[in-house]
Amino acid sequence: MSLWKKVKRVVAVYRLAEEELYRRVLNEIESGVRRDGLWAKALTDAHGHKEDKSGWSGFLKHLKDRGLKGVRLIVSDACMGLVESAAEYFPQAQWQRCTVHFYRNVFSVVPSKHLRTVSDMLKAIHACEDREAALDRSRAVTKKLRAMRLKEAAARIEEGIKETLTFYSFPAPHRRRIRTNNPLERIMREIRRRTRVVGAFPDGQSALMLAAAWLRHIAGTQWGTKRYLRMDLLRDLDASETHVA
Repeated sequence: MSLWKKVKRVVAVYRLAEEELYRRVLNEIESGVRRDGLWAKALTDAHGHKEDKSGWSGFLKHLKDRGLKGVRLIVSDACMGLVESAAEYFPQAQWQRCTVHFYRNVFSVVPSKHLRTVSDMLKAIHACEDREAALDRSRAVTKKLRAMRLKEAAARIEEGIKETLTFYSFPAPHRRRIRTNNPLERIMREIRRRTRVVGAFPDGQSALMLAAAWLRHIAGTQWGTKRYLRMDLLRDLDASETHVA
């Protein structure tokens, strides 16, 4: 075996081990928004091994035991274990499927030559002014996709589009910020970058300490000064709904 092939094999093994460490240590870092609209600190840095219902139930119970309450919205990918557990521990909370993850799920069955066209179609759905208009646009999109012989993509949109439209129940200025979990994804990317600098950790606990240290840093700086949502808009919406009822 050539030296170059040996190097590539070692790199591949290292990357697999690295990704396994990320999965074990970082897959349950969560974030939230306080009542005043400022980014809250990371709610927890608990780490787990599975994303099934029992794993998520333990995680959400941990949050609830720490005093988390008044949850209005949970944004995530299509993780059924999380959705089922959230309904048990925070039954009043609505669930918003991350539109970015939804797009990726659709793109996985779309040929590369059609990706830009399908991307524009999906973005047009979520750019509509209200939920009914978005549903109408989604029906038009699925019809067009079938005409393009993209039946699997059309089926995935029909099956999951309603899960991505929960954000329409909230004030219009909030919608762009709550229809994805991109802020959390950016945090995860930064933690991965920092762990790559270290290289090899002696154990999972040391990696967890690094991740927690970075979360404490951004909680005390960026999130502590930036207003993410105007919560008075949500209170006004609640008041108007109560008045109508």
